[in-house]
Amino acid sequence: MDLFSLHGKTAIVTGGNKGLGGGITEGLAMAGAKVAIIASSDSVFSAAEDFRAKGYDVTGYKSDLSHEDSIKETFDNIVSEFGGRLDILVNNAGIVRRVVAEDSTLKDWDDVINLNLRTVFIMSQLAGRIMIRQGRGKIINTASMTSWFGSVKIPSYAASKGGVAQLTKALANEWASKGVNVNAFAPGYMATEMTASIANDTDNLNVINNRIPAKRWGKPEDLRGLIIFLASEASDYVNGAVIPIDGGYLAR
Repeated sequence: MDLFSLHGKTAIVTGGNKGLGGGITEGLAMAGAKVAIIASSDSVFSAAEDFRAKGYDVTGYKSDLSHEDSIKETFDNIVSEFGGRLDILVNNAGIVRRVVAEDSTLKDWDDVINLNLRTVFIMSQLAGRIMIRQGRGKIINTASMTSWFGSVKIPSYAASKGGVAQLTKALANEWASKGVNVNAFAPGYMATEMTASIANDTDNLNVINNRIPAKRWGKPEDLRGLIIFLASEASDYVNGAVIPIDGGYLAR
């Protein structure tokens, strides 16, 4: 199964310390990659320790991913530790502000768009420059079901994830011929901290559950196989794709 092996590869995962990001980190590390995880809290260090206790090569970096200078400084430090090479970038960090559109503030809008979309472009640009020089690299973005539909009470989140899907395609158009694969995965309803408020809304929960053919919510570990595929040589001719991982939610 060398086609799926990530041994000798280096990877960065933003928001890789918990939730979906934790599943992503574990998948890459299981396949043999050396992984740097970035998060805004000190929990990134304990998360990295937990991964290392399992035998994985994971290092934590604390950074404010909403500020360009902090992003660039952390990125440069990681790539330096990797010896100037970067094989895989997973843009996973994100936030959501749940509020009806008429009550949403511009700060809510700016905060979400900034981290969920602007930071994705900054990180992709930094990684892309290295990968183009290398003639090879994998960029994987976290899209969403809201890359297709608008949902309710999350106007800024829906806009940001629609943007992530289109940015993924735009970068793929420019970089595919240069050996850089840019794709995204779109998680359905996953059991994480971010979705806890939905899980506690009984009426809404019943509507969601009735639409999922798999009859369950996803778990972070459900992402591992797809992430390994998109990060490995097995996906070398996959570019500009936004792949649902949703238990069949979109098929309904």
